[in-house]
Amino acid sequence: MPRRKPGTLLPLETEILEVALSMLRTGRQSFHGFGIAQFMREQRGSSSLTSHGTLYKALGRLEEFGLLTSRWEDVAAAEGRPRRRLYELTRRGAQAAEHARAAGTAPAPARLPRIAPEPT
Repeated sequence: MPRRKPGTLLPLETEILEVALSMLRTGRQSFHGFGIAQFMREQRGSSSLTSHGTLYKALGRLEEFGLLTSRWEDVAAAEGRPRRRLYELTRRGAQAAEHARAAGTAPAPARLPRIAPEPT
């Protein structure tokens, strides 16, 4: 498999960003991996998600690119289940999702728009 060109997103990564942007617009700032996988399958009929391992690797890459941030959930121990990692779309991630939507979802990797870095 050829290596990815710098500044590109895979179709799964683009879809995750678009779903995260849709969720943000409906008032859901954060999401967990299993929840976004369910949304992608049920609401969008996603065929790009082949396994949860694929999803979590893509979420990790998006976080490395600065398009998502994550933190561990605080309340899981009280609910008797394992903690979940909660993800949030960054400003740069929202801009990349908008750019992908404007360009139209295509099977080819999307180019990341040039965006100013997040303030620290």
